[in-house]
Amino acid sequence: MAASGTVPNVVAGVLALLLIGYLFVVLIRPERF
Repeated sequence: MAASGTVPNVVAGVLALLLIGYLFVVLIRPERF
């Protein structure tokens, strides 16, 4: 039962990191977009 609560947390964490990384790249290298 613990996995049912852990998986969404891991997915949310990964999506948050990807979003932060994407925004960071956009701010640093706006000419690419």
